[in-house]
Amino acid sequence: MLGKFATYLKERLAITDEQANEAVSCLKIKTIKKGQVLLNAGDLKSEAYFINSGLLRYFSIDEKGKEHIIQFAPEDWMLSDRDTTVFNEPAFFYIDAIEDTEVVIVQKYFFPAIKNIVPEILELNILMLHNSIRFMQKRLNMLLSATAEERYLDFIKLYPNLTLRVPQWMIASYLGITPESLSRVRKDLAKKHFR
Repeated sequence: MLGKFATYLKERLAITDEQANEAVSCLKIKTIKKGQVLLNAGDLKSEAYFINSGLLRYFSIDEKGKEHIIQFAPEDWMLSDRDTTVFNEPAFFYIDAIEDTEVVIVQKYFFPAIKNIVPEILELNILMLHNSIRFMQKRLNMLLSATAEERYLDFIKLYPNLTLRVPQWMIASYLGITPESLSRVRKDLAKKHFR
Protein backbone atom coordinates (compact mmCIF):
# COMPACT_ATOMS: atom_id res chain seq x y z
CA MET A 1 0.00 0.00 0.00
CA LEU A 2 2.92 2.33 -0.68
CA GLY A 3 0.87 3.65 -3.60
CA LYS A 4 -1.16 5.83 -1.24
CA PHE A 5 1.98 7.62 -0.02
CA ALA A 6 3.21 7.90 -3.63
CA THR A 7 -0.11 9.57 -4.50
CA TYR A 8 0.30 11.88 -1.47
CA LEU A 9 3.70 12.96 -2.84
CA LYS A 10 2.40 13.38 -6.40
CA GLU A 11 -0.47 15.59 -5.21
CA ARG A 12 1.97 17.92 -3.48
CA LEU A 13 4.86 17.87 -5.96
CA ALA A 14 5.15 18.11 -9.73
CA ILE A 15 6.58 14.60 -10.16
CA THR A 16 5.91 11.62 -12.38
CA ASP A 17 4.48 8.26 -11.34
CA GLU A 18 7.92 6.79 -11.87
CA GLN A 19 9.59 9.32 -9.55
CA ALA A 20 6.94 8.84 -6.87
CA ASN A 21 7.17 5.05 -7.02
CA GLU A 22 10.98 5.13 -6.91
CA ALA A 23 10.89 7.53 -3.96
CA VAL A 24 8.65 5.30 -1.85
CA SER A 25 10.30 2.01 -2.83
CA CYS A 26 12.64 2.15 0.20
CA LEU A 27 9.78 2.57 2.72
CA LYS A 28 8.12 -0.08 4.85
CA ILE A 29 4.52 -0.59 5.90
CA LYS A 30 3.52 -1.55 9.43
CA THR A 31 0.18 -2.69 10.81
CA ILE A 32 -0.68 -1.54 14.32
CA LYS A 33 -3.48 -3.04 16.36
CA LYS A 34 -5.94 -0.87 18.26
CA GLY A 35 -4.33 0.17 21.55
CA GLN A 36 -0.79 -0.70 20.42
CA VAL A 37 1.84 1.91 21.28
CA LEU A 38 4.17 3.12 18.53
CA LEU A 39 6.13 5.55 20.68
CA ASN A 40 6.59 5.82 24.44
CA ALA A 41 7.93 8.84 26.29
CA GLY A 42 11.66 8.30 26.60
CA ASP A 43 12.00 6.36 23.32
CA LEU A 44 14.51 7.31 20.66
CA LYS A 45 13.04 6.71 17.20
CA SER A 46 13.94 8.48 14.00
CA GLU A 47 10.71 7.80 12.15
CA ALA A 48 7.51 9.51 11.18
CA TYR A 49 4.26 7.82 10.22
CA PHE A 50 2.06 8.38 7.18
CA ILE A 51 -1.38 6.96 7.98
CA ASN A 52 -2.71 4.76 5.15
CA SER A 53 -5.75 3.67 7.14
CA GLY A 54 -6.88 3.90 10.72
CA LEU A 55 -6.24 6.52 13.37
CA LEU A 56 -3.36 7.47 15.67
CA ARG A 57 -3.20 9.86 18.59
CA TYR A 58 -0.32 11.91 19.97
CA PHE A 59 -0.47 12.61 23.69
CA SER A 60 1.32 13.18 26.98
CA ILE A 61 0.66 11.81 30.45
CA ASP A 62 1.07 14.14 33.42
CA GLU A 63 2.43 13.25 36.87
CA LYS A 64 -1.10 12.39 38.05
CA GLY A 65 -1.57 9.92 35.19
CA LYS A 66 -3.96 12.13 33.22
CA GLU A 67 -3.67 12.00 29.43
CA HIS A 68 -3.51 15.19 27.38
CA ILE A 69 -4.19 14.62 23.68
CA ILE A 70 -2.22 16.95 21.47
CA GLN A 71 -3.27 15.68 18.05
CA PHE A 72 -5.18 13.00 16.17
CA ALA A 73 -3.82 11.65 12.89
CA PRO A 74 -6.41 10.08 10.57
CA GLU A 75 -5.88 8.79 7.03
CA ASP A 76 -3.49 10.75 4.81
CA TRP A 77 -1.91 12.61 7.74
CA MET A 78 1.70 12.38 8.85
CA LEU A 79 2.68 12.19 12.50
CA SER A 80 6.01 12.25 14.31
CA ASP A 81 7.58 13.37 17.56
CA ARG A 82 10.01 16.17 16.72
CA ASP A 83 12.09 15.67 19.90
CA THR A 84 13.22 12.27 18.77
CA THR A 85 13.01 12.43 14.96
CA VAL A 86 14.64 15.84 14.49
CA PHE A 87 16.66 16.52 17.63
CA ASN A 88 17.60 12.92 18.51
CA GLU A 89 16.40 13.43 22.08
CA PRO A 90 14.13 11.09 24.05
CA ALA A 91 10.47 11.49 23.15
CA PHE A 92 8.31 13.47 25.55
CA PHE A 93 5.03 12.26 24.02
CA TYR A 94 3.32 8.98 23.22
CA ILE A 95 1.79 7.74 19.96
CA ASP A 96 -0.74 4.91 19.91
CA ALA A 97 -3.46 3.50 17.68
CA ILE A 98 -7.10 4.32 18.40
CA GLU A 99 -8.14 1.88 15.65
CA ASP A 100 -6.38 -0.89 13.78
CA THR A 101 -4.03 1.20 11.66
CA GLU A 102 -1.69 0.79 8.71
CA VAL A 103 1.21 3.24 8.47
CA VAL A 104 4.08 3.90 6.13
CA ILE A 105 7.23 4.27 8.22
CA VAL A 106 9.19 7.30 7.01
CA GLN A 107 12.72 7.24 8.42
CA LYS A 108 14.55 10.47 9.25
CA TYR A 109 16.90 9.99 6.30
CA PHE A 110 14.06 9.61 3.77
CA PHE A 111 13.69 13.26 2.71
CA PRO A 112 17.41 14.03 2.29
CA ALA A 113 18.08 10.62 0.69
CA ILE A 114 15.56 10.98 -2.14
CA LYS A 115 16.37 14.56 -3.08
CA ASN A 116 18.29 13.21 -6.12
CA ILE A 117 15.13 11.48 -7.37
CA VAL A 118 12.75 14.26 -6.35
CA PRO A 119 14.60 17.57 -5.78
CA GLU A 120 11.36 19.25 -4.64
CA ILE A 121 11.05 16.87 -1.65
CA LEU A 122 12.98 19.15 0.67
CA GLU A 123 10.55 21.97 -0.15
CA LEU A 124 7.67 19.64 0.75
CA ASN A 125 9.38 18.75 4.02
CA ILE A 126 9.73 22.45 4.86
CA LEU A 127 6.09 23.11 3.89
CA MET A 128 4.97 20.22 6.12
CA LEU A 129 7.01 21.64 8.98
CA HIS A 130 5.45 25.08 8.51
CA ASN A 131 1.95 23.56 8.38
CA SER A 132 2.69 21.72 11.62
CA ILE A 133 3.84 24.95 13.29
CA ARG A 134 0.77 26.80 11.98
CA PHE A 135 -1.50 24.03 13.30
CA MET A 136 0.13 24.11 16.76
CA GLN A 137 0.00 27.92 16.95
CA LYS A 138 -3.71 27.93 16.13
CA ARG A 139 -4.31 25.07 18.57
CA LEU A 140 -2.49 26.89 21.36
CA ASN A 141 -4.44 30.07 20.70
CA MET A 142 -7.74 28.15 20.76
CA LEU A 143 -6.84 26.54 24.11
CA LEU A 144 -5.92 29.92 25.59
CA SER A 145 -8.69 32.13 24.24
CA ALA A 146 -11.64 30.19 22.79
CA THR A 147 -14.71 28.95 24.59
CA ALA A 148 -15.32 25.22 24.90
CA GLU A 149 -18.01 25.51 22.22
CA GLU A 150 -15.65 27.32 19.83
CA ARG A 151 -12.97 24.67 20.42
CA TYR A 152 -15.44 21.87 19.74
CA LEU A 153 -16.65 23.51 16.52
CA ASP A 154 -13.03 23.96 15.45
CA PHE A 155 -12.40 20.26 16.23
CA ILE A 156 -15.34 19.27 13.99
CA LYS A 157 -14.00 21.50 11.21
CA LEU A 158 -10.47 20.08 11.47
CA TYR A 159 -11.53 16.45 11.99
CA PRO A 160 -14.97 16.18 10.32
CA ASN A 161 -15.22 12.38 10.47
CA LEU A 162 -13.77 11.73 13.93
CA THR A 163 -16.72 12.45 16.23
CA LEU A 164 -18.06 8.93 15.68
CA ARG A 165 -14.62 7.25 15.63
CA VAL A 166 -13.12 8.72 18.82
CA PRO A 167 -14.45 8.17 22.37
CA GLN A 168 -15.93 11.33 23.90
CA TRP A 169 -13.38 11.36 26.72
CA MET A 170 -10.58 11.61 24.13
CA ILE A 171 -12.29 14.52 22.37
CA ALA A 172 -12.70 16.22 25.77
CA SER A 173 -9.01 15.66 26.51
CA TYR A 174 -8.07 17.18 23.14
CA LEU A 175 -10.30 20.19 23.88
CA GLY A 176 -8.88 20.63 27.39
CA ILE A 177 -12.27 20.14 29.07
CA THR A 178 -13.97 17.41 31.08
CA PRO A 179 -16.25 14.84 29.40
CA GLU A 180 -19.15 16.38 31.33
CA SER A 181 -18.38 19.81 29.87
CA LEU A 182 -18.25 18.29 26.40
CA SER A 183 -21.69 16.75 26.96
CA ARG A 184 -23.05 20.20 27.92
CA VAL A 185 -21.46 21.79 24.84
CA ARG A 186 -22.96 19.14 22.55
CA LYS A 187 -26.37 19.49 24.23
CA ASP A 188 -26.29 23.30 23.90
CA LEU A 189 -25.28 23.06 20.23
CA ALA A 190 -28.08 20.59 19.55
CA LYS A 191 -30.58 23.02 21.12
CA LYS A 192 -29.27 25.92 19.00
CA HIS A 193 -29.29 24.06 15.70
CA PHE A 194 -32.35 21.85 15.99
CA ARG A 195 -35.09 24.23 17.08
